[in-house]
Formats: sequence, C-alpha cells, structure tokens
Amino acid sequence: MSLDSVPRLVDRIDDALPQTQCRRCGYDGCRPYAEAIALGAAINRCPPGSDAVIATLAAITGRPLAALDSSCGEAGPLVVASIDEASCIGCTLCIDACPADAIVGAAKQMHTVLPALCTGCELCVPPCPVDCIAIISAGRRWSPHDAAEARERYRAREVRRVRAPGITPVAACSASPDTERAKRQAAVAAALTRARARRSAPSVGRK
Repeated sequence: MSLDSVPRLVDRIDDALPQTQCRRCGYDGCRPYAEAIALGAAINRCPPGSDAVIATLAAITGRPLAALDSSCGEAGPLVVASIDEASCIGCTLCIDACPADAIVGAAKQMHTVLPALCTGCELCVPPCPVDCIAIISAGRRWSPHDAAEARERYRAREVRRVRAPGITPVAACSASPDTERAKRQAAVAAALTRARARRSAPSVGRK
C-alpha cells in the first residue's frame, strides 16, 4: 500500500464506523481507530458496530472476518444516558466528558441529556460525583444519519478543545489550567456539600 492511499483508506474505514466515539475499541474515538486499522490494527474491536461493521471493514481492508473481540465489550441495542435531574449538582463534568455535545446545562444548574443526540458511549457515567446518570434503552436503532451527525458534533467539539483546552477563552487570559482545575474541584466539593445537606434536612411537614 502506498503512503498516498492511506488517507483515503482511513476515510473509508472511518465512514464505516458508527461514530459513537465510545472508546471501547481502546482508541480515543472512531477516527483514531480508523487510522489504527489502516496501519494493521484488528477490525473486530467495535461493539456498537458489531458484526455488520466487522463485515464492512473486512471488505474494505481485504482481511478475513473475525468475531467481535469480547474484551472490548458485548454488542447490544442502542442505549442513551439519562440524568436524575433532582440529584444533579451542576458540576458540568458529564458535559466535559460527552464527545457528541448531547448534554446541556451550566455550572451549578441542572443538566439534561438530549436523547436524540446521545451516542450511548457511557463516557459521562464515571466522572459523575453523585452517580445520577443512568443508562437506559434508546428504543430505536442507530442510523447512518445519526452517525454522520454525531461525527460532525464530535469534530466541532474537538476544534473547540484545541482552541481552548480545558478552560474558557476568558479564563485563558487570566488563569492557568491548574488554577481552573482547582476552582472546578472546589466547585464540585461545594456542590456535593449542598446536595448532602439537602438530602439530610427533614422535609417540611413530614410526620
């Protein structure tokens, strides 16, 4: 394979992937996995795509079919995240983790997931400090249109991150990343304190 043909192969592989950006394949998104496949990585590490994507990748690369690598997880129906809004403390950690801009909200305000945009990647679950995110059935299939839209949102998000990695443009003028990280941790700690206080306080009128 010539070096000139590699980018075209990567594009074809990337087009075949579901664009859930879930990282279950072991790479930091669908595009990095596509690049790895073009250089020889296994084609059977995409649980969201499962057998259909493996077959497409086999046809594109000329490699033999292989069963889904179970170390990456199991295939299954599309799922989406759902936030218990009553328990949400507005820490924004889930928003930071979402690769498809499917979560909306603001600091110290309730967040919510837009189910039509959620890829089911589950990356928002680990960083939630109050465990208020559940993964539920989407009740629908992930379509090629969903994949195309998710990829565009992911690319737009990555552009924003490159322009202002980890901090807002205003903060970039006056604070270091370490300072902003400390502020975020302090805000999360304060929000947790408020949430615990709300839960421990007796309800008005309770008998």
